[in-house]
Amino acid sequence: METFMGHTQTASYLTGPKFGGSGAPTFLPSISTMQSSYKAYDAYPAPSPLRRSLTTLPWRPSTYYQTAQVNPSMAVTKSLPEPLGYTNQLSELDSIKVPPVFVAARSALYTRYTPNDWSHSNNSNYMASDRVRSSAERLRMDTARLCLETADKTVRTQTDVGKRLGERIGDIQLWKTEVNHETDNMITEIATLVEKKRILEKALQETENPLHISQECLYNREKRQQIDLVHDQVERELIKEVDIIKRCQEKMRQTVERANMQLSLNRAAQHELEKDSGNKILALNLDGTCHTLKNTSRGINFHDGIQRIDNTLSVPETWAKFSNDNIQRSQSERAASKQMRNEIESVLNQCSNEMWSQWNGVNVGFNQRVQETNETRNKLQTHLSRVLQETFDMEKNIELLKKAIQDKEAPMQVAQTRLTTRTHRPNVELCRDPVQHRLVEEVAEITGTVENLQAKLRQAENALQHLLRTKSTLEQDLSVKNNSLFIDREKCLGMRKTFPMSPRIASY
Repeated sequence: METFMGHTQTASYLTGPKFGGSGAPTFLPSISTMQSSYKAYDAYPAPSPLRRSLTTLPWRPSTYYQTAQVNPSMAVTKSLPEPLGYTNQLSELDSIKVPPVFVAARSALYTRYTPNDWSHSNNSNYMASDRVRSSAERLRMDTARLCLETADKTVRTQTDVGKRLGERIGDIQLWKTEVNHETDNMITEIATLVEKKRILEKALQETENPLHISQECLYNREKRQQIDLVHDQVERELIKEVDIIKRCQEKMRQTVERANMQLSLNRAAQHELEKDSGNKILALNLDGTCHTLKNTSRGINFHDGIQRIDNTLSVPETWAKFSNDNIQRSQSERAASKQMRNEIESVLNQCSNEMWSQWNGVNVGFNQRVQETNETRNKLQTHLSRVLQETFDMEKNIELLKKAIQDKEAPMQVAQTRLTTRTHRPNVELCRDPVQHRLVEEVAEITGTVENLQAKLRQAENALQHLLRTKSTLEQDLSVKNNSLFIDREKCLGMRKTFPMSPRIASY
């Protein structure tokens, strides 16, 4: 279609075919001629994506002259189509053509009216004037009636709106009172739960004292010596006490965590109540301001289109349900908080009773163990005194045996001297007479007696060594018992005279 565009003075579809320099008729202007007739550069600003046109026509892009090449097969001004062929080009058309339709139809477009048309037009104007006047009169009457009706309706509507605003203010005031009352109850409940949690945390902190004492008793009892380092009933009770205290501490920690979670829920419910109360106070102030507005009030103004803006988020049912849900949530959380307070009190009583009972059980075990150790020590002292006495007697017996053996030396010397002297008898005088026999028997008797005494001496000395070893064992065992008594009675029971924490909640 761009090939049909051209300058109005050179277009051939109004003025007919134009002959070129060669005498052949042409229907389109020459591109080279048109380019030479325009300025080199366009004076109009063009968009940046397009290159500037080489013509003065701002509506004709430069791409037309650079890329378009059209060879039409039929002139625009022809009234009848002709056979198309290779030889029928624009430059080879016949010189005689039918004139264009546009030029021939210009002189036939004039209008003519008759006298009847003129009279009919006048009568029509008269009738139209009567109709318009009647419509205007009816409109005036309708307008007056409408003004009265709208004035009355406006007053009644404004009165109804004021009444509804008053009812709305009453509803807001009622729910605000309920919300504030529930908020006060929640604040009181939070304060009570915080106090209970503080008592529980204090009790949890105080459980470190009996735990430390129990562990210290176990460490001290590890200092017992030798045979007294026994896994007795007291040690089992101490280990059990440590386990009970740790279990109670874990139970208290879990209860404190649950109390913190409940406090978070309580504060969340309180926040929703306070937020709802704040919104209701603001809405109450705004509706109160709206309720006091009159036609003569200051600050009223037009706000066009405000009636079309619907930024409401609720209806009266959902509005009341929202506050009711907040109150019910707060009541539910208060009930759970009360149950948590009862659980805290139960945990305190249970843990205190368990630790107190185990504390008394360990003390009873210590007293029994101290009594048993004390009795054993007394028996050891009795046996030690007897062993000491027996050792003293055995030492005297050994001295007696030694003296008896020493006393046999002189008779042995006498008997052997007699035998030696009698060996000097001459010849036949060396007679084995009864004296000789008796001397020999005497030496044998003295020798047997000495051997018996020496055997008894060795036995006595061995018995003395056994007595001394027994004495050493008894003394060492007695020292061990004294050490055990010192640990159990002085160190352990000394720390366990009083319970390091109060077993009753009321004492906090």
